[in-house]
Amino acid sequence: MASGAEFINPFGRHCARVPLGGFPPFDAGTWVRQRARGQAPILRRITAPESKAAMPFHTRITCMLGIEHPIVQGGMQSVGVAELAAAVSEAGGLGILTALTQASPAALAAEIERCRGLTSKPFGVNVTVFPTTMSPDYVGYARAALDAGVRIFETAGTQAVAEVWEVLREVPGTLILHKCTAVRHALSAERRGVDIISIDGFECAGHPGEDDIPGLILIPVAADKVKIPMLASGGFGDGRGLVAALALGAEGINMGTRFCATVEAPIHPDVKQKYLENDERGSHLVFRNFHNSARVGKSDVSDEVVRRLKNPDATFEDVRELVSGVAGKALLETGDLSRGVFWAGMVQGLIHDIPTCAELIERIIAEAEAILDQRLAAMRQRAGPAGNVA
Repeated sequence: MASGAEFINPFGRHCARVPLGGFPPFDAGTWVRQRARGQAPILRRITAPESKAAMPFHTRITCMLGIEHPIVQGGMQSVGVAELAAAVSEAGGLGILTALTQASPAALAAEIERCRGLTSKPFGVNVTVFPTTMSPDYVGYARAALDAGVRIFETAGTQAVAEVWEVLREVPGTLILHKCTAVRHALSAERRGVDIISIDGFECAGHPGEDDIPGLILIPVAADKVKIPMLASGGFGDGRGLVAALALGAEGINMGTRFCATVEAPIHPDVKQKYLENDERGSHLVFRNFHNSARVGKSDVSDEVVRRLKNPDATFEDVRELVSGVAGKALLETGDLSRGVFWAGMVQGLIHDIPTCAELIERIIAEAEAILDQRLAAMRQRAGPAGNVA
């Protein structure tokens, strides 16, 4: 990030012009004390006077990313395409295109232009560096996105992602949002100059790391130590989760599985139906044998993967045909759940419908407002002289 760069949130004058990277350090304990005194300098609830539209949560995340609501769609292989990313951005969140969903850097550039044709609002590109012996051209994808004018990037993966960071920093004003599953990794990324941390709890789909720390602990522990803005990820899907994340010290949420169960997600209806059928127990952790744990949706195929990997001598070759990326892509396209496995988090227990992205985000914000203004406000009513609620 270039020192002294400036930014104004386009959704109203309430987001003051501030130097990017120049926000005051965030300390969760101080924030809680200030919140109790009614000060709360970092998280504010506001309403744009220029219109009747509610703009209830203003955080460093919304200001830096130029978005209306502190809700980010995580990058997802084969899912993060223009239709979904644009729909999330149009609804006031931040949509994310997934670079490796495209066959080449040139194809990514074309997808970026397609997304730009669907929305004029900010969106980003995910570049995830996988542990593999046949690495894609990660730097090529990053450069293609930069050349196409993208300035918001979500990164994740192995330590080799630092090479991508170096390329991104060549362009002033570029924001790097890095996903981590451990506080030590978040602090390392912060020291290396990323702008936003997304901390993934054990509940998340995809790769939750090997520490098995759930969000209720991981988020506040990270908030106590990380000074740059932080998104909470893993298990978020409604307004209750948003309020909880903000209360725990995050400044927004990152959702993956919940956005898979939306109208605009490029996923076959039969797979979306599976998200509805599965509950909070409807996922499996696989690849623990290989210290590369991954959370996938519960199905006959993932049941079989788990069965095969119970053998202490099992190798990846024993399950390759069931878990390959090609098989997973075919499953998402055809709806044939026998073709492979699909990513899914514990948040499936909170998924009960298939709304549009706009309906989902509007609902989350409305629920969060109601929790603060009604449920929690009612609990804080003062007791009268006889102990009755005043």
